[in-house]
Amino acid sequence: MKTLRMIVTMMAGSASAAFAASGVQSQETGILVYFFIGFFALIIVSQLVPALILFIGMVKGVFSPSEKITVKKD
Repeated sequence: MKTLRMIVTMMAGSASAAFAASGVQSQETGILVYFFIGFFALIIVSQLVPALILFIGMVKGVFSPSEKITVKKD
């Protein structure tokens, strides 16, 4: 009797998981997903602006003529 009760309980437990998984899934994205993606795009763009300024300064430093330092002796 205990074995039969255990088998019925196991069958009912596994059937409820199967019923829980049979749902219609929506493929639409909500407005919060777009806000989430936009927030990270804003972070990336705000990181690119200082990076470009530093890169332009580095390129100017590499390709500019070097300054010659002259020291006068008294």
